[in-house]
Amino acid sequence: MNLPNKLTILRILMVPFFVFFMLTDFAGGASKYIALAIFVAASLTDTLDGYLARKNNLVTDFGKFMDPLADKLLVCSALICMVETGQLPAWVVIIIIAREFMISGFRLVASDNGVVIAASYWGKIKTVVQMLMIIFLILNLPYFWYQVICLILIWLALALTVISLVDYIRKNADVLKEGK
Repeated sequence: MNLPNKLTILRILMVPFFVFFMLTDFAGGASKYIALAIFVAASLTDTLDGYLARKNNLVTDFGKFMDPLADKLLVCSALICMVETGQLPAWVVIIIIAREFMISGFRLVASDNGVVIAASYWGKIKTVVQMLMIIFLILNLPYFWYQVICLILIWLALALTVISLVDYIRKNADVLKEGK
C-alpha cells in the first residue's frame, strides 16, 4: 500500500478520536483543543495525500474511492458534532450532507457508465470553506467579531454547497441519461 493510501486510512482512523474529544470532557478544557488538532491534522492529510499521489504517480483505484469517502466521513462527523454541541442548526447540516450523498450517487452512476467525475473548482472551494468553518466553530472564541466570522463562514459554506451541487449537475447531467 502506498503512502497516499496510508494517509487516507489514517484520516479515517482519526475520525473516532476526533468525535470522542469533540463530544466529551475526557481531557477537561483541553478536549476541544485536542479535537481541533486532530481535525486540522486530518484535513492536512487530505491535501498531502492528493499531492503525493499526483506528484509521484501513485493514483490508485483504492485512493480514488476511499479519499473522497474519508473526506466526507471527516466533514460529516464534524458537522454532526456541531449539531450535538448546539453550534449548527440541523437543517444546515442536512443540506450539506444531502449534497454529499447526491454527488456520491452521481459519481456512482458515472462510474457505472465508465465516466470519472473529477472534483470541480466550486467543490474544492466548498471543502476549504467547510473545513475553515469547522475549525472556527471548534475553537469557539467568545468574542462578538469572532461569532460574526463564524456566521459568515456558515452562510458561505451553505451557499457554496448549493452552488457546487448545481455546478456538478449542470456539467454532468448527460451522465444520468440512458445509454451513456
